[in-house]
Amino acid sequence: MDEAARAGVDLDAVPRAASDPAGLAEQIRTAEEGIRNPATTAPEMAYHGHLQQVAYRALAVRPDWDGPVAAALPEELRPVMAANVMAGRELRRPHRKPQTKLPAWRIVEPAPAEELRAYYEEGEARYGVPWEYLAAVNLTETRMGRIRGLSSAGAQGPMQFIPSTWASYGEGDINDPHDAIISAARYLAANGGGDGNLANALYRYNPVSWYVKAVTAYAEQMVADERAYLGYHGWQVYYATELGDVLLPVGYESTERRPVTPADIG
Repeated sequence: MDEAARAGVDLDAVPRAASDPAGLAEQIRTAEEGIRNPATTAPEMAYHGHLQQVAYRALAVRPDWDGPVAAALPEELRPVMAANVMAGRELRRPHRKPQTKLPAWRIVEPAPAEELRAYYEEGEARYGVPWEYLAAVNLTETRMGRIRGLSSAGAQGPMQFIPSTWASYGEGDINDPHDAIISAARYLAANGGGDGNLANALYRYNPVSWYVKAVTAYAEQMVADERAYLGYHGWQVYYATELGDVLLPVGYESTERRPVTPADIG
């Protein structure tokens, strides 16, 4: 049992970001320490991952809070905070204008963390691409398989392959986590990812610098501490809209985009 459980936190509740720097720092500390604690149970880990996510999302849009939040954190967590917030800000770059409609997606439960990690490690063993980078791509693209639906570019599956790229590098089912992850490892390796040129490989995967920076930041957090992966596995699907972030829970399904409403904010 960890700190959240001892404090009587409802692990099934949706965490809300604190409204001030001190509160946000406390949420980050609680989440990061819970993720790193080997005694943390699976339900506690899912909660800590979600809490970590909402705290970093809140800080990503409040750069004026960076200093106070960092100052309130233990020294060893400051670079962790900086890396995660940087990644979040990079991923917001292509979305300068908040969305007015919710996406035509279906949100499903991801495969268990242990199962996905076995696929990432198989990809590393076969093609030399570090498993942490495969996990970071999966996290960034579809929140480790939670999102089902086409991207604006027509990409498909948990690793978001363009059909033409899949035709060249894919094997099996584009929507199957194992097949997609192994095919992503094959593609990244073909572009230098198996020989240490990960920046080039990621750029070929998605040719924008913000993508490379964000994926690298998440991957390096897992390289530094493999338990960071368990926290990221708990991240949910949030969609930035003109009314604020909308949580798209497991079970959300829409076949067409629809206008966001205040009721969606929760």
